[in-house]
Amino acid sequence: MNEHEWLAERFEGNRTHLRAVAYRMLGSLSEADDAVQEVWLRLSRADTSAVENLKGWLTTVVARVCLDVLRSRKARPEEPLGARVPESIASREDGIDPEHEALLADSVGLALLVVLERLAPAERLAFVLHDMFDMPFDDIASIVGRSPTAARQLASRARRHVQGADTVSRADLSRQREVVDAFLAALRGGDFDALVAVLDPDVVVRVDAAAGAPGAPREIRGARNWAKGAIAFAQAARFTRPALVNGSVGVVMAPRGRLFRALSFTITRGKIVQIDVIADPERLRQLDLAALND
Repeated sequence: MNEHEWLAERFEGNRTHLRAVAYRMLGSLSEADDAVQEVWLRLSRADTSAVENLKGWLTTVVARVCLDVLRSRKARPEEPLGARVPESIASREDGIDPEHEALLADSVGLALLVVLERLAPAERLAFVLHDMFDMPFDDIASIVGRSPTAARQLASRARRHVQGADTVSRADLSRQREVVDAFLAALRGGDFDALVAVLDPDVVVRVDAAAGAPGAPREIRGARNWAKGAIAFAQAARFTRPALVNGSVGVVMAPRGRLFRALSFTITRGKIVQIDVIADPERLRQLDLAALND
């Protein structure tokens, strides 16, 4: 076996790990695969004779590739958040199975991916590498060009954002979560009666212009009135997960880990009394989102 073949074998042995790192960094399976391929190209051109820990070397390289991608996203005009709709992933020209990517997003935590999208590139890298892959801050520091102390602070800021502020008691969040879980179960199952049961009879649903169909009312009153139309979106609800939305339990819809829509709830005595459906890109960017522990 020559050196090239030996490197190829070692690289393939680390491919799954590199893909996992890249996916959590980028939130896109196609971009993660592109990043892993770039790592192979760099490996094949590099002199690795002095490398003692090839897995560590590869992880550092894939992290740097992903950091460049994240920074380029920030540098160019943002893609409209509403451009990614559930129907758009039904077929993919790049050959990646959308169902597989949806399952992968679910395994990582779809709401977590949405929150990670809000972090600065260096914060996301520090959080992913340290909290998810146990990389020491000394190594992370060399990737982001900061001191180990600064790298630790990056991860700490990211962690606070991911976990959310402790402004609501655990008991309150638990009660809200029960209601929202029942709401989602009814919606996904297309169960009209169960959906009506979790709503206040006089629930008010406000829908922003980006979320509603042209000419559709922006406000709907009454549980049965709204539930009739909501049941039609049962299939799209598979891309929907609970998350903290402005400090309370809400719902985010994020096909392929990209925020498309958010639902903010007002819950009183175990019933949903108001729902705000948000799809306007600017309003979505202003939301304070955090992941929920399952």
